[in-house]
Amino acid sequence: MEGWTEEEIKNKNLRAPCGIFCGACALYISTRDNNEKFRAIISSVWNTKPEETKCFGCMQPDPPKKLFGFCQKCAIRSCAKSKGFYSCHQCEQWPCITIENSHLSDFIPSSIKKSVLRVIKRAIPLWRDKVAEHGDEIGSLEWAKAEAQRYHCPSCGKPLYRSAQQCRACKKPVAEELDGVI
Repeated sequence: MEGWTEEEIKNKNLRAPCGIFCGACALYISTRDNNEKFRAIISSVWNTKPEETKCFGCMQPDPPKKLFGFCQKCAIRSCAKSKGFYSCHQCEQWPCITIENSHLSDFIPSSIKKSVLRVIKRAIPLWRDKVAEHGDEIGSLEWAKAEAQRYHCPSCGKPLYRSAQQCRACKKPVAEELDGVI
């Protein structure tokens, strides 16, 4: 699939517990592609230094190779790990107070918070459905494939990143069809 290798789709490090496919994250993409221009743009959104704005996925084993500061402090990630889960889709308490009261607000810039919450609330039920249909291992892989497929321009088919507002290739506005306007 254009934009991601089969290894990336299979990579469990790129399956954030909140339901965000890290492979479609601008932080991951700019790190993977060593794209300094893209990283500088992302840094300005997150108000971080470009050299701190790098990540290889939320669920890297400890110690992580490179984990973005927000992800290190994420209450959702910490909660899942403390319960022995790798994803909120495994928790019967979801959606929980951590999601509903959005402890995300402590770290995520307000400009993208609503988009992130929309992704979480869309992705976890989808993940659960895939697991119910195929079992955990294959269902989680099918979920990752579906998330990677979702992040392609509906007009030209080129890969997008999560929270993209327009396609970089054809310039078509895509936010409404993806994760909402930031």
